Amino acid sequence: MIDKLRIAFTLYRGNPHSGGQGVYTAFLTRELARLGHDVQVFAGPPYPQLDPRVTLHKVPGLNLLREPDPFRFPSLNEFKSIEDLFEFGLMSVGAFPDPKGFGWRLRRYLDELRHDFDLVHDNQSLNWTLARLAREGVPILSSIHHPISVDRRLALEAAESIKARVGLHRFYSFIPMQVSVAREIPRILTVSQSSAGDLARELGVDRRKISVVPIGVDTDLYAPHPDIPREQGLICTTASADVPLKGLRYLIEAVSLLPWTRLIIMGPHENSNQLRALLARFGLQDRVTVTGALTREEMVHVYARASVAVVPSLYEGFSLPAVEAMACAVPLVAARGGALPEVVGDAGAMTTAGSARALAEAIEAVLAAGPAALERGLYARERAIARFSWRQTALATLDQYRGLVSGTP
Repeated sequence: MIDKLRIAFTLYRGNPHSGGQGVYTAFLTRELARLGHDVQVFAGPPYPQLDPRVTLHKVPGLNLLREPDPFRFPSLNEFKSIEDLFEFGLMSVGAFPDPKGFGWRLRRYLDELRHDFDLVHDNQSLNWTLARLAREGVPILSSIHHPISVDRRLALEAAESIKARVGLHRFYSFIPMQVSVAREIPRILTVSQSSAGDLARELGVDRRKISVVPIGVDTDLYAPHPDIPREQGLICTTASADVPLKGLRYLIEAVSLLPWTRLIIMGPHENSNQLRALLARFGLQDRVTVTGALTREEMVHVYARASVAVVPSLYEGFSLPAVEAMACAVPLVAARGGALPEVVGDAGAMTTAGSARALAEAIEAVLAAGPAALERGLYARERAIARFSWRQTALATLDQYRGLVSGTP
């Protein structure tokens, strides 16, 4: 058995403030480094924020979908390589270019450095470079948090025009590549039993090569603040109106049914046209606050103020927001979407996904429960500490690494 592993960790984008990929990368690699392993991350922009013991190789890209100007036209001096031209070409026809563009660039890095590592851990970029290396015998596993085909299906169901549906098919044109590569990668990690079943069904991946390793939460950071009083009727969420599977439209409608409540939406959504339209439709401009991008510490303070946190998702492969709310001991309402029942268990109020009325009834019941809801919040924190620590995630991931390198199941 190799005591110290040399790990190449790859991801096509690692936003440290929104989305699960950057958070997963930052905390898992930190724990692996703390356990004495050599971890080097190869990431496209926006780049993750990593522990000082973890080496970051910045794989340059045009970052064409960056905020606040997604699908931008880059200046001529930004084009540095043939890969940049290909990436721009993909975006020009409406495709999401990052997974393919990152794979083209990653080839040069891993071809040069492949012998410096014991294994490659891919965080759901699933590009052709990885498939080729797997065929050549390089030990590779990939984390797939949930099948992206679910996002596409729910987005198509929410589309209101033929033009929108055509645009979505173009945007998600990278999926066939990822499906093919997922079938070639010898070992897949995912974050819940629910997601494992969905990967086998949606992507045609052999269920026997999928292992479940739940992700974690920093329970030192995400913790209760008894010194901050909870505000009666204050609801908080991190859901986005731009991603249909997050179910924010149902939460906004639910808030309209509870006129004594207020909603805080955490995250960089203040320029969302979809969100503006929803708030105008239900007349909630004065009762909904959109924070913009927050630090993790600022998010914890919002959780401390709120009387209830809501995860209204139609589907989740895991749900970091649910576990972060649990760790903060805020009473939780969650929809029964994907893995949410598995993750939340009996630590929150579960309700029907895709129903504004059911959400409103669950929120009202939690707000009326008073001390009982707060007790349940403390129980939720105990569940988060017991089941979802990053150290546990790292140790379970190391077991998968060693099995991969040694060729054992």
